[in-house]
Amino acid sequence: MTGSQSGRSGRAYIGSFTAAGGPGVVTAALNASDGSLTLLGASDAAPDPSYLAVGDGLLYAVGETTDGTVTAFRTDTTPVTPLGKPAPVGGDAPTHLSLWGGHVLTANYGSGSVTALPLRADGTPDAGGRDVLRHTGSGPHPQRQQGPHAHQVLPDPSGRWAVSVDLGTDSVRVCALTDGRLTVHHETALRPGSGPRHLAFHPSGGYAYVLNELTPTLTVCAWDADAGVLKPLTEVSVLAQAPRGDAYPSEIVVSPDGRFLWTATRGEDVISTLTLDPTGEHATLRSTTPCGGHWPRDLSLAPSAHHLYAANERSGDVTWFTLDAESGEPTRAGSVRVPAASCVVFD
Repeated sequence: MTGSQSGRSGRAYIGSFTAAGGPGVVTAALNASDGSLTLLGASDAAPDPSYLAVGDGLLYAVGETTDGTVTAFRTDTTPVTPLGKPAPVGGDAPTHLSLWGGHVLTANYGSGSVTALPLRADGTPDAGGRDVLRHTGSGPHPQRQQGPHAHQVLPDPSGRWAVSVDLGTDSVRVCALTDGRLTVHHETALRPGSGPRHLAFHPSGGYAYVLNELTPTLTVCAWDADAGVLKPLTEVSVLAQAPRGDAYPSEIVVSPDGRFLWTATRGEDVISTLTLDPTGEHATLRSTTPCGGHWPRDLSLAPSAHHLYAANERSGDVTWFTLDAESGEPTRAGSVRVPAASCVVFD
């Protein structure tokens, strides 16, 4: 594996659920040589900051509450300092956010919607100019798919589109943003009952991988950025054997060189390593590794791509792994205590 910043040390930011005893947004120093994290401080200015995003020298955090919010933070202080008050997103329980086209986007799980909030000159989100795109539909699961549940929204590699992954409707929507307004350009149906949760693109930009939560599988899709169309190709298991109960896969990461893909599965407390063929069209399960804790909600790569991090929500820790350059398999290297940890991002 290769990374563009292999010798770089910097900062990591860890989200956590304040309602479950988490400290909020945690700042940590990253040692790029061994992947270790040293906790430096925390801010509880945003409620339940379950997901974070970094951009233009600022940090953004969702507030995964009934009245969902986004808060911008300065990162030149320790702990991070909020810029203004949390901005309401007009949706319930935002679980993910990303930056795109001068806006911050949120996926609102509870209300089944996606929000675009324009960013002011100082980088803070403007709730007064927000646009909310409401999903419609349902799926066959009697408890989890009675209505839409947007779980992730992110721009595609070309920057032309945003894709929103909806667990409740078994679909991925390709969206356009025009004059601050979101519209659905195309909707791709996935297998009924699969419960798509998160998506990651191949570095070539020609393929995307959808991790399903209601079944422990990965759907490999072809991505046509010119047409703005996602096409399902194959579905492969992310577990070597049948799960003991509900598996609840959570997050997916693709290596920058396109050779490997990793997923986390909460019900089994494992990280799965999959190999990708040179084109990115075929994914093969190689191995599973204990996540080092309980309920891995998030996976992320260090900027060097030499270390992988699991945010283990229920055991309250972040574990890091050294990645084998030939096999892609992770070996546990250390951990830090963060109650109700939910995600890790890097500046």
